[in-house]
Amino acid sequence: MFKLGCQSRVCFQNEILSGLTVALALVPEAVAFAFVAGVDPLVGLYAAFMVGLLASIFGGRPGMISGATGAMAVVMVALVAQHGVEYLFAAVVLTGLIQILAGILRLGKYIRIVPHPVMLGFVNGLAIVIFLAQIPHFQIPGSGGQWMAGNELMIFAGLIVLTMAIIHFLPKLTSAFPASLAAIIVVSLLVIGLDMNTKTVGDLASIKGGFPVFHIPGVSFSMETLRIIFPYAIILAAVGLIESLLTMTLIDDITGTRGRGNRECMGQGIANTVTGFFGGMGGCAMIGQSMINVNSGGHQRLSGISAALFLLMFIMFASGLIEMIPMAALVGVMFIVVMGTFEWSSLRIMGKIPKTDAFVLILVSGVTVFSDLAVAVVVGVIVSALFFAWENASHIHVKSYDVENGSRVYELNGPLFFGSVKNFLDLFTPAEDPDDVIIEFQNSRVADHSAIEAIDNLAEKYIKAGKKLHLRHLSPECTELLTKAGDLVEVNMLEDPKYHVADDKLS
Repeated sequence: MFKLGCQSRVCFQNEILSGLTVALALVPEAVAFAFVAGVDPLVGLYAAFMVGLLASIFGGRPGMISGATGAMAVVMVALVAQHGVEYLFAAVVLTGLIQILAGILRLGKYIRIVPHPVMLGFVNGLAIVIFLAQIPHFQIPGSGGQWMAGNELMIFAGLIVLTMAIIHFLPKLTSAFPASLAAIIVVSLLVIGLDMNTKTVGDLASIKGGFPVFHIPGVSFSMETLRIIFPYAIILAAVGLIESLLTMTLIDDITGTRGRGNRECMGQGIANTVTGFFGGMGGCAMIGQSMINVNSGGHQRLSGISAALFLLMFIMFASGLIEMIPMAALVGVMFIVVMGTFEWSSLRIMGKIPKTDAFVLILVSGVTVFSDLAVAVVVGVIVSALFFAWENASHIHVKSYDVENGSRVYELNGPLFFGSVKNFLDLFTPAEDPDDVIIEFQNSRVADHSAIEAIDNLAEKYIKAGKKLHLRHLSPECTELLTKAGDLVEVNMLEDPKYHVADDKLS
């Protein structure tokens, strides 16, 4: 079912240390999101453990971290306030079942066609959300929202700067130890050794607890219960899958590998279904903790499993030690995540990209910050689709010419996707072409399964006409997906483009 992904001692060391770093950062996040949802902190911590463990085992993206998230917590708060926490557990179980169904129906592939401006907007918006989530930590514990000032603020800010400096400079000296974990340990020892009066994890809440216990939600199994929880479950499932699949795509780009979207849907569904039966609030992928993990060297499933198990150990055996960690250290780690997550290049290219792309980028960022992720992505995709369909559906065209050896070359220009397939097929006349035909895709991009089918159908027409067809500058994924035309592709490792195609076979 899964592989830990490590074949060497160094790999095991990196994965486990990275998992420990992530576990330390998970504690305050889980507690904070539990408060947002209106439930006990242990409900958030149990969710971080269960979802993190099961998603790492069964999910489709090694190295990605899952747990209780703010995007889902804000949806839960109304359900908990009106009907109680038992209805939340039932809704989480139903959420998981819906996500499993999404995996069975192979809906994960559609994340591949989310436009790049939407991805940039999602990343930038989420970076801003992570930054804003750290601001309340500058408040004095138990003061009713009073902000730090004077020496207390200077100490807190100084520890944050020290944490960030260690994370920034330590990798220049050695990569044998995760910089984030080193920063947390150094700052914690400094605070304890000098007996500094500063905010700690223990000021948020006690994290001491036992092993999660199997618990069937205490609700009546009736149509009335289903009527109450179903709308929340649908929204939670959508928010969870959108955030998880977009985070998966981001980690894909960073690591240069490819996650499996449909398997991730199944993994998230299994995690939430089980979590609902063990008193957890559910969750999904966490971009901040995933970035910490990847930057700390955790690229395999072992890091996510380690993070979850370390978190359980903290809850059961080491709550006193973890509660002593200064919040400044964890805030510093998250500030580094914000700086690494935000696409600063998007600010430089804003005046150079099409105005429609710039509009979508800003729109998605704004909606992510002021509303929620699911709404932002849906709005961004719809607006992008309208712009794209309007501008590009009829823009696909070819430039044809004959070369000295008698071959005819077709240089394809424009995107090939479901909306332009008919125009694409109308551009070619196999019966009238010479015996040797070359189709050049260097100025085109194949987007989805409909485009793959169109290329296969066109190849079949040329084969039936007795003509020899060459397909040039297709991506490796296109070559893998083509069933009838795969042998006609001329591979050039240096010049062929690399991009993803939205297709079930690769999801």
